Amino acid sequence: MKLILPLITFLLLLTNSNAQQKIAGNYIYKTECLGVELDGSQTVKAWGNGKNKADAEEQAKKNAVRDVLFNGIHEGKQECEIKPLITEVNAREKYEDYFNIFFTDGGDYKRFISLRDENNEKRDKRKAHKSITKGIVLRVLRSDLKKKLIADGILK
Repeated sequence: MKLILPLITFLLLLTNSNAQQKIAGNYIYKTECLGVELDGSQTVKAWGNGKNKADAEEQAKKNAVRDVLFNGIHEGKQECEIKPLITEVNAREKYEDYFNIFFTDGGDYKRFISLRDENNEKRDKRKAHKSITKGIVLRVLRSDLKKKLIADGILK
């Protein structure tokens, strides 16, 4: 009996620990506003998930641009433009071919981010099962992105 109680306690703690790790691994990190620059760019902390560090960083960059385009930045400082650049309903689907090309690995989206601020804040990395979640600080060149969308006929 003396051995059974500690064994049951250990098994319960082990099960609870595994459940907490699974929950943490599935947590959705949102893009946060860290500030707005005088040139119209937004400094944000974005998160990405991938099979390795490089994939996670690439996804974080895409997520930052995507949030500025379609969602707006709602977390962090209130200085960032909460309203997305594209407010048209179902624009992602309507211009699907355009945005699929825009967001390809090495696509045009990279022209609208800057990693100048990356040394100001340590990058965060969290592992969950077989993937890595990575947070990076970057600047989204919002005004340049808006000009491109107007030139390409997405915005009017």
